Amino acid sequence: METIVTSMPMNREPRAFEQRKRLIVVRIAAVAAVALLLFTRPFLSDGSEGHEVLELLGLTLVVVCVGGRLWSILYIGGSKKRELISIGPFSMTQNPLYFFSTVGAVGIGLIYGSAEAALLLGFVTFTIFRVTARKEAEFLLSNFGSSYSTYALRTPKFWPDPILYRDEKELYFSTHALKRTFYDGLFFLAIFPVIEICEYIRDTSTLPVLLTLY
Repeated sequence: METIVTSMPMNREPRAFEQRKRLIVVRIAAVAAVALLLFTRPFLSDGSEGHEVLELLGLTLVVVCVGGRLWSILYIGGSKKRELISIGPFSMTQNPLYFFSTVGAVGIGLIYGSAEAALLLGFVTFTIFRVTARKEAEFLLSNFGSSYSTYALRTPKFWPDPILYRDEKELYFSTHALKRTFYDGLFFLAIFPVIEICEYIRDTSTLPVLLTLY
């Protein structure tokens, strides 16, 4: 079996990943999007069959997002600065955490009941993480050299390729990182009742509806 976890050369000094700051940016964008929903209305009325289908699909994607992020953090833990992880979800895509977060963003739009909102939130999230992934790729290349180059050549940057999946029999993970990611994932689930509250406020108040989203 090939070597799939590469330690960082000792003579390299990593620059810090600022995951918390990036997560804050995503959360601010999500809050702004929810605020905008107060002044928009989905084309499919709340309670209609089409709206309920979109809502169920969206909730499913959010659950996939939370589960996928937890699965990914089992492999990477807190070792992203020190090791090149290329097993599990990281064998299918270089950025599984970003992929699943984007899936969650699309799900939030569908929970609202709008395909347009889903596409918009997915695009904004993808754009944010695309910039982040590019910077992280530079970091990994500078610290792992040819090991990362080989990994990057065979592994998609974003969209997973299940055919590439490989794993090891034993896995050691950080319970702290898992717990932190679980709490972060609750943010996606919390959006569901927030959207319901927004819909109630919009329908029972005199807030102007500026736009209908399909």
